[in-house]
Amino acid sequence: MKRNNMKKFCLVIVLFSLLSACEKDDFCTQNPITPKLVLRFYDVTNKTEPKAVESLYVWATGKDSILVNQSLDSISIPLNTIATETVYNFSKGAVINQFTITYTTSQIYVSRTCGFKVNFNDVVFNSNNTWIKDINATTTTIDNQNAAHVQIFH
Repeated sequence: MKRNNMKKFCLVIVLFSLLSACEKDDFCTQNPITPKLVLRFYDVTNKTEPKAVESLYVWATGKDSILVNQSLDSISIPLNTIATETVYNFSKGAVINQFTITYTTSQIYVSRTCGFKVNFNDVVFNSNNTWIKDINATTTTIDNQNAAHVQIFH
C-alpha cells in the first residue's frame, strides 16, 4: 500500500513540476506590424487642400488583385518586404500612372511573441506623371503608419 502511495506522490510531484514550468501565454501588446506606405492626395492648384481621386484603382505590377476601388484622398498600401522595389499602378478613369517605390529593408526584432517587423529605409518615389503631376516625399524612412509618407498632387 505504501508503494502505491509513493508512486502517486511521485506522479503528483512530476505533474506539478511540469505544469509550473510552463510559461503563461504571451500576448503581443506592442504594435510590431510592418508599416504600410501612406499616400495623401492633394489638389495640384492648391497644394494644401486634400483632393480625393475619383474612382481610384490601385494594383501592384505583376498582381491581379485590386487594392483600392474607391474615391479617396488618402490610402495605405503594403510594400514588398522581400524586394527592394515595389511598383504600383494608379488608375484614374482610363489613365494609368505607374508609381515606383525603391528602398532598402531592415528587420527589427520586437519580441519572442511579436516576432519581427520590417522598416523601409532610403525610400525614393518615382512616377511616370500621367495624371499625377507632382510628388513630395515627407520622409525617407517608413517605420510607422501614423502619418502620410508622400504627398501626391493631381
